[in-house]
Amino acid sequence: MIAFRHLLDAIATVLDLALNIYMWLVIARALLSWVNPDPYNPIVRFLYNVTEPVMSFLRRRVPVVFGGLDLSPLIVIAVIMFLRIFLVQTLHDYARMIG
Repeated sequence: MIAFRHLLDAIATVLDLALNIYMWLVIARALLSWVNPDPYNPIVRFLYNVTEPVMSFLRRRVPVVFGGLDLSPLIVIAVIMFLRIFLVQTLHDYARMIG
């Protein structure tokens, strides 16, 4: 039972870290959209390759362009924050409860 508790706690911690890193990648991409970056820059290509699948999925499902402004990064960040608050904390609390 102790091993399962630590497993759940580790999963919650890794998930929280992954969600946090992805949130910062989305923020960096949104900031890059304000300037005209070099599309052949490896960092720019990495940011677009990592974030575009989620952004394009969201754009296909929900009309997130409002007056020429793409709101998909805000929605992605809101979903990430929800997952960090709800899912990660639930896993941490469940790990504490069974321990």
